[in-house]
Amino acid sequence: MAMIEARGLTKTYRSKSGPVHALTGLDLTVPQGTVKALLGPNGAGKTTTVKMLTTLERPDAGTATIDGIDVVADPRATRRAIGVSGQYAAVDENLTGFENLDMIGRLYHLGSRVSRERARHLIELFDLEAAGDRPVKGFSGGMRRRIDLAGALVTNPRVLFLDEPTTGLDPRSRLALWDIITTLVGGGTTVLLTTQYLEEADRLADDISVIDGGSVIAEGTADQLKAQVGGHRLVIALVDPTRASEAIDVARRHGDGEPVVSADRGQIEVGVTDGPRALQSVLADLGALGIALHDAGMRRPTLDDVFLQLTGRKAVDDDTDDDEPELATHTKKVDA
Repeated sequence: MAMIEARGLTKTYRSKSGPVHALTGLDLTVPQGTVKALLGPNGAGKTTTVKMLTTLERPDAGTATIDGIDVVADPRATRRAIGVSGQYAAVDENLTGFENLDMIGRLYHLGSRVSRERARHLIELFDLEAAGDRPVKGFSGGMRRRIDLAGALVTNPRVLFLDEPTTGLDPRSRLALWDIITTLVGGGTTVLLTTQYLEEADRLADDISVIDGGSVIAEGTADQLKAQVGGHRLVIALVDPTRASEAIDVARRHGDGEPVVSADRGQIEVGVTDGPRALQSVLADLGALGIALHDAGMRRPTLDDVFLQLTGRKAVDDDTDDDEPELATHTKKVDA
């Protein structure tokens, strides 16, 4: 059963420089109890998609349903079925972690007893017992993200939207949050995830949709997308970057497609069909030219390679969509 389904979503914004086509007929399907990751360059339409599906924006055309509920026709019922965690923690810094969660429950009319019970359960689930009675303004970045995600779960939603949930976290906090998301999905929660970390999509997503120009240009599992790139990637690191042009010619001769060169021209990478044979040939040719190497080797394609091949760009560190300001609100701030 599809918990999230969108067909032909279209959205155009007006700007001083003319119309901005944020979505141009986007289709999306997310089965129950799975994680769908949205990947795409800046301005691709990821955040606009999330806003449409969470009732924060109305599409110009197209349809969308959440657990069978029409998002446009019945936004109130949609909000009761979903939880949303934006790119930045939307919490009251002057309240304690427990008070933040209890307040959200009361805003959703859960009643005082149920709100308190739910808040205590989430404090325990997110391993915040030692900090639950402290003001949030003293929380670390990782703790703020956890209490923010906990806030999106107060109503035990069937569908959870996570807009770059681990941005800015240290590796340990990111791993901890990944474990929590995995546990939620194991319990039947359906998750739509936008992320700037390709490793995150590789680790969490059952299925990935690559968005560019406001529509889905490729989708599948991480392995299926990587298979589109094919073969191996041959990587060489030069001792003398001034000889990069010669090394590029060698890589081009034995590789598939145009080599990718680092900004300082010290590293060259190219796709190859027969990895071992290509590596031997490249090393032999570079040796004959007297080009010294720091390192040389092969690796399998990554999602970054997929991203580059499909969009013509590498994934960037700041993945906030240019078409609209980033999502930074919970559905708790919308009339439930």
